[in-house]
Amino acid sequence: MKHILLAEDDLDFAGILKQYLELAGFQVTWMSNGLEALKFLNSDRVDICVLDVMMPVMDGFTLAAEVINIFPDMPFVFLTARNQKEDKLKGLKLGADDYVVKPFEADELVLRIRNILKRTETTFVPATEVITAGSYTLDRSRLLLLHDLGNTRLTEKEAELLLYFCKHQNRVLKREELLLQIWKSDDYFSGRSLDVFVSKLRKYLSAEPRISIETIRGSGFEFKTSID
Repeated sequence: MKHILLAEDDLDFAGILKQYLELAGFQVTWMSNGLEALKFLNSDRVDICVLDVMMPVMDGFTLAAEVINIFPDMPFVFLTARNQKEDKLKGLKLGADDYVVKPFEADELVLRIRNILKRTETTFVPATEVITAGSYTLDRSRLLLLHDLGNTRLTEKEAELLLYFCKHQNRVLKREELLLQIWKSDDYFSGRSLDVFVSKLRKYLSAEPRISIETIRGSGFEFKTSID
């Protein structure tokens, strides 16, 4: 079941749309403003975002820019009550996969979402590798980092990056190498995303003093282990 994050401040409209999307076979999480939606994205996984442009606290355009920084591959659709060319161009320039003007038929939105998911879905089959690093075990296929103090659910990219680090222990990895291997791009936004993901991995691995991810100034990162 594909997971949709719906960010929409109109309570009545959001309730109806959430119900319709769930009847169409999606799992839907609804947030009433952009800031709540961003906090949710930092704690859980979704397959696509449906974002209202005009929201309190943080509007849809600002939210989309933040999402792109952290999850460059995340597909998203804008919903708006304004049919202005400037808004549509702004949304598409941000990388939106689609832009839907209210009012619209719910069937149309469902079709657009399914087409986007079909287009962005990779044929990659998760590796079944299980790798141990000190007191941690990475179960790649289940996207889990296992530890006696508790398990951590990883995103696809977090697991991919950690797996790459584990396979290249005690070696300086250039930023360009990591970006091209994991993000398939070495642009500015991908670079920002890499820094965020490295910070997250450091936090996840903090219970193991024999492991560290060190920043090598002007070069990249080194996944250092002192484990026999």
